[in-house]
Amino acid sequence: MTTPLAIEGVPLGGSGREGGGRRDAAPLTLAVPAHEAVALLGDEESGLACLGGYALGLERPPAGRVTVFDTIIADLPERERLAFRRRVGYLPASDGLLQNLSLRNNVALPLRFGSEASPRDIEGRVNVMLVAARVTGAAGLRPAQASEEECRRAAFARALAFDPALLILEQPFDALTARTSAELLELARGGETAEGARRTILIIGQELPAGLLRRVERVYRVTRAGALEREAV
Repeated sequence: MTTPLAIEGVPLGGSGREGGGRRDAAPLTLAVPAHEAVALLGDEESGLACLGGYALGLERPPAGRVTVFDTIIADLPERERLAFRRRVGYLPASDGLLQNLSLRNNVALPLRFGSEASPRDIEGRVNVMLVAARVTGAAGLRPAQASEEECRRAAFARALAFDPALLILEQPFDALTARTSAELLELARGGETAEGARRTILIIGQELPAGLLRRVERVYRVTRAGALEREAV
C-alpha cells in the first residue's frame, strides 16, 4: 500500500528552513498512514520546521529522504512537480497569505495559477471553500484588515482548494479557541470513511490542544534530547 508521507532518516540538525534544530538529534524516521491525522510535536529547537519544505520538494534534506505517495517530489521535472503538489495541501506556520490580496483572492490563487479550470469554475470552488471555512463575511478583507482567526480560516480554505489527499499543517491551531480548532480539524479531515479520515494529515507544532486528542490517531514528540516518542491519545 502506498504511504501518503514517509520521512526516512532525515536529520533535524539545523540546515533546513527556519534554521534551528539540535545537531546531536537522531535522524527522524516516521510514516504517516493513510486516513490518519498524526501530530508531530517539538519545541522551537526541534528542527521540525524544515519538514514541510522537504515534503513539497522546495528543498532537499541533507541526508535521508521524504516521500509523498512514494514519490520524492524534488526529483520530478518542473511541470510534473507542480501538478503533483496539487495532491498535497500545505498550511505554513505564518499562514502564507499575500498581504496585497483579499482573503478571497488568496484562496483563489493556487486555482488560478495551478489549474486549467475556467474562471467560473474557480469562482464556484472558492465560494464553496469560503463557506466551508466559515469566512465568507471577511472574504473581501486583506489579511491586515482581518482577525487572526479569519486569516487562519482563509489559509485552511486555500490549503484545501484542490481537495488534496494529504495535508501538512504547521502550527495550525496556535492562538485559536478550542472550538475553532476543533471545527478546523474536522474541516481538514474532510469527513470519515470506513478506513478513517478522508484525508491524511500531518500536524506539526509545539503543542496540540487537549480537546483535539480524540480526533487525532497518533501523537509523537521530539524530546529535548532529540528522540522521537509516541504519546498516548
